[in-house]
Amino acid sequence: MKTIASHAATAALASLVTCIAVTPESILPTAHAQQPLGLKQTELFKTTMNDVLGRVLSVRVLERDGGAGAGAHRHPGGYVLEGSYEVKIDDGALRKLGPGEVFYEAPNALNAVSRNGSKTAPVKYLVVQVSDPTKPATVAE
Repeated sequence: MKTIASHAATAALASLVTCIAVTPESILPTAHAQQPLGLKQTELFKTTMNDVLGRVLSVRVLERDGGAGAGAHRHPGGYVLEGSYEVKIDDGALRKLGPGEVFYEAPNALNAVSRNGSKTAPVKYLVVQVSDPTKPATVAE
């Protein structure tokens, strides 16, 4: 758990500066929603930040099976814990990230590619989200 906490702290520092965004349920489903095939989500922490306009801070670990990915969407970035993750933000270059690397998505940026970089091995990454609970939970393209 100490390792996850240190990863969470690193990701929080990298992501919280301007990471006030909406996370689609198809990528980060709520506990009541059915999770997409090939995706496992574990919520580690969630709290309302009363001193920051009631924003909600959540920290989740996502695991994708080999070859699993998602359609274009908008949400905050993350921190790769294990495996390989491919991401493309807006019109930027496709990036293939490994353990310890961070990706960031500014509010309303398009995550044009979000997929496991391996066809066989799983990927695990940490997502730190600060969101406005009054906004729609899904912003799919």
